[in-house]
Amino acid sequence: MKIAFIGTGNMGGALARAASREKDNELLLVNRHPEKAELLSREIGGTVTDHETAVKEADTLFIGVKPVVLEDLCASLRPLFAAREGRCLVVSMVAGVTAARIQELLGTRDPVIRIMPNTPVAVGEGMILYTCSKEVTEEELNGFLGAMRQAGRFMKIEERLMEAGMAVSGCGPAYVDLFVESLADAAVACGLPRKDAVMLSAQMVLGSARLILESGKHPGVLKDEVCSPGGTTIQGVRELEAHGFRSAVIEAVIAAKNA
Repeated sequence: MKIAFIGTGNMGGALARAASREKDNELLLVNRHPEKAELLSREIGGTVTDHETAVKEADTLFIGVKPVVLEDLCASLRPLFAAREGRCLVVSMVAGVTAARIQELLGTRDPVIRIMPNTPVAVGEGMILYTCSKEVTEEELNGFLGAMRQAGRFMKIEERLMEAGMAVSGCGPAYVDLFVESLADAAVACGLPRKDAVMLSAQMVLGSARLILESGKHPGVLKDEVCSPGGTTIQGVRELEAHGFRSAVIEAVIAAKNA
């Protein structure tokens, strides 16, 4: 599959890296700062090109730009889509912009998949939410999922719930990073070297998340399995509850969703 990425910043670059790990993918890289695309090309391969070539040649076209520049970008792409022969699967990762709005801005009825990825796609452990316009065929969707499978897990979600999902999976890495940093600070306060404290905290989070996914057990059940009667863990849980840990997390997600 020939895949073009318009926008090779942090997220676009991470997805391009994931796509490069599938040997059948051919990449086209476009950025308003060509040196950034050149740097990525030297790392993962692919061809640095322009908008016209990307729209003309790509089977799948990723749009990964900031919302503030989207309208100007689409205005420049609109005549290129009009001149294009055949369908192009457009994949938008622009926050807050519906698939229908992308079609409107591009002046096309080509199929659009709207995705909301998160930063762990950089290591192949991303959580990518997606929703499809009605024009997307099953074959196109399966081709996209296959081409991007090295990015992580994919979850189809109703478009009206996209912002709610992103408040968890998209913003969540920042919450987890803050949690890991706090655990590490506490471990340092208890005498552990910083490097060991960070490794212990991060690996604990990684292992705990994997246990939830692979065991199929409710997180509350797994929590109870660690909390022995009169033990140390339940005392730590008691302190977290006393300081509003759950409420703080819930309010953080709701605030992010409503922002």
